[in-house]
Amino acid sequence: MTFAYFCVLLAVLMPLFCAVYAKKAGGFTVADNRNPREFLAKTEGAAARANAAQQNCYEIFPAFAAAVIIAHATGAAAQLTINFWALVFVLGRIAFIYSYIKDQPARRSLCFGANLLAVVALFLAAF
Repeated sequence: MTFAYFCVLLAVLMPLFCAVYAKKAGGFTVADNRNPREFLAKTEGAAARANAAQQNCYEIFPAFAAAVIIAHATGAAAQLTINFWALVFVLGRIAFIYSYIKDQPARRSLCFGANLLAVVALFLAAF
């Protein structure tokens, strides 16, 4: 397994961290497990932002995973290049989640831009 593939695994786990944080911050109980989406939809503040970060993680993940796989599959990109951009994505995603939860919209947008740049760079490296 390459480091970039490991980064894909980390990206898979990130929304789960967001969900756990959102539930804990929102006061989730065992009774709420009957309909957790309804519970999360009613949260406010950091819990609601963590849930939104979770949703955004799911939205960008397919593009990241595809970019890593395509960069590997073409054989055109150096492994170091693929690993670098995968790391940029993961670090940017961690900063994105933190910025989202802490209600820092400008920083969050910059982090999302870094995520998008990493995905595009991985696709371009495949040429």
